[in-house]
Amino acid sequence: MLIVAILISAALSYLLGSFNSSILVVRLLKHKDIRDYGSHNAGLTNTLRCFGKGCAALTLVGDLAKGIIAVLLSRGICELLNTGLTAQNDVHFIGYIAGIFAILGHVFPLYYHFKGGKGVLVGVSVFLGIDWKVFLCLILIFAVVLAISKYVSLGSIVASVCCPIVTFLFQYWQRGDLPMWYLWLNTGLAALMGAWVIWMHRTNIQRLRAGNENKFSFHSKKA
Repeated sequence: MLIVAILISAALSYLLGSFNSSILVVRLLKHKDIRDYGSHNAGLTNTLRCFGKGCAALTLVGDLAKGIIAVLLSRGICELLNTGLTAQNDVHFIGYIAGIFAILGHVFPLYYHFKGGKGVLVGVSVFLGIDWKVFLCLILIFAVVLAISKYVSLGSIVASVCCPIVTFLFQYWQRGDLPMWYLWLNTGLAALMGAWVIWMHRTNIQRLRAGNENKFSFHSKKA
């Protein structure tokens, strides 16, 4: 039943992740396709730059909700199918599986010709559903790097690099009774999520190296 629960959780998380908040918000409020403007990325930063704070705020809420709901659904499925994984004794393993497929759906959405965003917010929100302390730590790292560099992409990349490290340390300190192989399994899944986000920022990395990456601003640009 655990395999069945994993398959169902993965499928539902992918379908949930495929609902792109940026595309939906801009289309409903502005009657435009965010992928035709700015960097052509269906994500929060491009939405803020091209269509302002209102659309960006709704995109933020939508993307954060996807990761949290995916984790909660996966935990509920495990309990419903009596897999032995419950909210009391495990909230990590199945949550990471759900998170990976929610990011996959966000990046390659089934409903939008497999062209979506980069998955940063969805990935971060997964940790809010799994362990809020890891979430706050990653957000703090992101915020510090952003404040110093003014680059959203650099903050996302650094937070993604730190993701498996922070995951391992917090689980080790909080659940010292867990077997080491289980800690490494969760750490590996967190590393996979982080690596995926970094890979989706490969063009940003090229622009950072070339010195022509856009810096963050709260002011929107004309689309």
